[in-house]
Amino acid sequence: MSHLLYHWRADNYARDLDRGVGFHLNQGSARLHRVNIGESLWAFTRAPDGGYALAAELIVKAKTKNPAGFEYGPYRVSGDLKRSRYFKVASQRDLSPLVRGFQIKTGRPDRALGGAFQGAAAVREIDEVAHMALRAYAADLPLEPRAQLIPEERLEWASAEEDEALIETFLRAEAHGLSAERQLELRSPQRRARNRKLVLELRERYEGRCQLTGWDPRAQYGQDLCEAHHVHWLGRGGDDALNNLILISPNLHRVVHHLDAPFDYERQAFLLGGEWAPLQLSEHALVPSL
Repeated sequence: MSHLLYHWRADNYARDLDRGVGFHLNQGSARLHRVNIGESLWAFTRAPDGGYALAAELIVKAKTKNPAGFEYGPYRVSGDLKRSRYFKVASQRDLSPLVRGFQIKTGRPDRALGGAFQGAAAVREIDEVAHMALRAYAADLPLEPRAQLIPEERLEWASAEEDEALIETFLRAEAHGLSAERQLELRSPQRRARNRKLVLELRERYEGRCQLTGWDPRAQYGQDLCEAHHVHWLGRGGDDALNNLILISPNLHRVVHHLDAPFDYERQAFLLGGEWAPLQLSEHALVPSL
């Protein structure tokens, strides 16, 4: 077994909740990829009262690589959306005594626990005993109400439309925890105008062809049918920028969303049904947002 324990800095935790929970983690330490598919990455963070609280359990569904030089590190794991959990941090009892009882180095008892989880030591391997202790601790924890995912297909569709009321209605109707600032950003007419411009740029760059398969609807039907897909989803904090967009056929677009297909920036490929599907057309760089 190779479960992991990760210190999620409080400022990063707050930012990620504000922009949209991602259900993934980036790190500079190769230790992150020692976790096996189906095992747990536990994350703890500093609580508002100064103690430490359990923030999340990601049940790992994929291990991928970020591009060279990515500021948050080359290693990424993605969590299974149906099984992973984010916990409400406020009002938890201090997690420090439990973690200090594990067979890992945690620093002096009179100093903050997070100080021992820095740099390459931010991610630690834990044994099955520690994993089960965290499972027992988390058994009755309430879930974080802000950790709600927005249906990305609907968000992308609403963003591409001319009617500004569509996205307003969408954001009001969906249960989510996005900050007011992030909601204003998604509602922005300037952002939607930029999105439409980027879609046109992609279609011209690739002559309307699907980047995954090379399918050419212009030649076959005389129509632009391929759609723009945000590799790092908008609803999870992704940027509305060319380096976060690909052009993809409508059917494959549905598949990517339905499977929540992880993207490996080193392979330049999506993981679809257990197999890697690489981009066949790639003339612009893709960069993850977080």
